[in-house]
Amino acid sequence: MEKLSRMLTEQQADFEIIHHPEPIRSAQDGADYFGIELGQTAPTLILQSGTTLYALILSGDYGKVDFEEVKAVVPGGEELKLVKPKEVQERIGYAVGSVPLIGHGLPTIIDRGIQRYPYVYGGTGIATATLKIAPKDIESLNHVTAYVR
Repeated sequence: MEKLSRMLTEQQADFEIIHHPEPIRSAQDGADYFGIELGQTAPTLILQSGTTLYALILSGDYGKVDFEEVKAVVPGGEELKLVKPKEVQERIGYAVGSVPLIGHGLPTIIDRGIQRYPYVYGGTGIATATLKIAPKDIESLNHVTAYVR
């Protein structure tokens, strides 16, 4: 957490790390807890295409992932699959549900829907902390390879 906070501060990101007593398990739970719109939550999903892992950052109101839409914007256009929770933990070191919005080191696909808001809320790498951050900083602090929506 300290590493994330230091990186965000050094990059002059517009952010806040919010600690909470219990993990937030879903986008709806996050929206309810923070009193925000569902679309302001920004879960980070981990996808695999061939041997490459991608972080997919979605607006919480995106709905079910349209793998064909995402496949169309991924370089190479190989089949995509959601990485299983155990494999996410093993391969990138974070538990599903708390994968950080930044600092994961993966090529990133971003849902343009997050740009509707001044701030979105997502993972920090720790289940009992949430990152509130400006979408522009999510884009500038990740290696963005594609956009959806």
